[in-house]
Amino acid sequence: MSFYSMMSQIGLTPVLQVVKYRSSSNCCCSSSSSISETQVLNGLPSKGRMSSDTLDLLKDCQLSVKQVNPRQYVAQIPQLSNLEVWFQRPKDIVRKLLSGDLDLGIVGLDIVTEFGQMSIIFILYTRQLPLFMFIILCQGNDDLIIVHEALEYGDCRLSIAIPQYGIFENVNSLEELAKMPQWTKEKPLRVATGFTYLGPKFMKDNGIKHVAFSTADGALEAAPAMGIADAILDLVSSGTTLKENNLKEIEGGTVLESQAALVASRKSMIGRKGVLETTHEMLERLEAHLRAMGQFTVTANMRGSSAEEVAERVLSQPSLAGLQGPTVSPVFLKRDGKVSADYYAIVICVPKKALYKSIQQLRAIGGSGVLISPLTYIFDEETPRWRQLLSKLGL
Repeated sequence: MSFYSMMSQIGLTPVLQVVKYRSSSNCCCSSSSSISETQVLNGLPSKGRMSSDTLDLLKDCQLSVKQVNPRQYVAQIPQLSNLEVWFQRPKDIVRKLLSGDLDLGIVGLDIVTEFGQMSIIFILYTRQLPLFMFIILCQGNDDLIIVHEALEYGDCRLSIAIPQYGIFENVNSLEELAKMPQWTKEKPLRVATGFTYLGPKFMKDNGIKHVAFSTADGALEAAPAMGIADAILDLVSSGTTLKENNLKEIEGGTVLESQAALVASRKSMIGRKGVLETTHEMLERLEAHLRAMGQFTVTANMRGSSAEEVAERVLSQPSLAGLQGPTVSPVFLKRDGKVSADYYAIVICVPKKALYKSIQQLRAIGGSGVLISPLTYIFDEETPRWRQLLSKLGL
């Protein structure tokens, strides 16, 4: 039965308006009509650890954000003259990307998944009764494109947690939780969460019935002890806060793994001048820096008869291959008035976790005078995610 038919059967004549939802935020973002056609708007988290880590990453990529006043919600990145930064709540960044008020944003994947749906408010009122009904429908939206899904910070997971005591003492998996006889249609499992889209979807996808969700923000860990919920669905990082509140995660109860991501509006990248080019530069800087994190340049001298012979010795060790292979060049010495090349310098790139092992292997094949320096950037011939982005855009 359609919605209109149902309303007609109870004697109400509905008049329907459909409006695109735009949430309020910490500050009013400039409307599209007042923005320069070449101005690219980038949303960044306004508060907390996510905000500081985002600013640190951008600074490491030579994209330092400059604020005239720390209380202002607008800033600039001098290296990108056509980019304007707006500090917003993470969920408002996603909503403004959908509404067209922002072109780019950095937020957690959990926020993108939860709020990155097409949000439409149906405002229903009747001629017979002063009745107002608000119905929010959410459906998948392809106007959001995740440009880079792993910015290497903000790691957390969205998980179900239950008490360690009482009826849950021996419950350690989602399957066991679902089979508990306590949950019925009349008395469902009560879950407190701020993720009102992902929570119900996860339960439905796993075939779990008799669940009631209540919306809550902050201090969810107290909900079971207060008796207002049986379980919680919240973001977990180390799990320490859960343990301190006598809660535990359960097997199969992780809804998603999350970290910071660079997100963009498809419409902006295709339709607004400068957005695609700015996205390309940001992506290249991010990719180059993230690839270099935890990598070291190792330089060593090695005696040998030729560059080829030295390279063969180096490549015989699995930890010394580098990115494409070692760079081998002669080291010229002057002896008895003559210049000779009895030594060769080799340069390789080594991951931090394999650093000491690599030094041992270098010594084993005659390496000496080993110098080590951290890497800041590794630029590829072409950024892999850039080709993926163009493919998503059909370009």
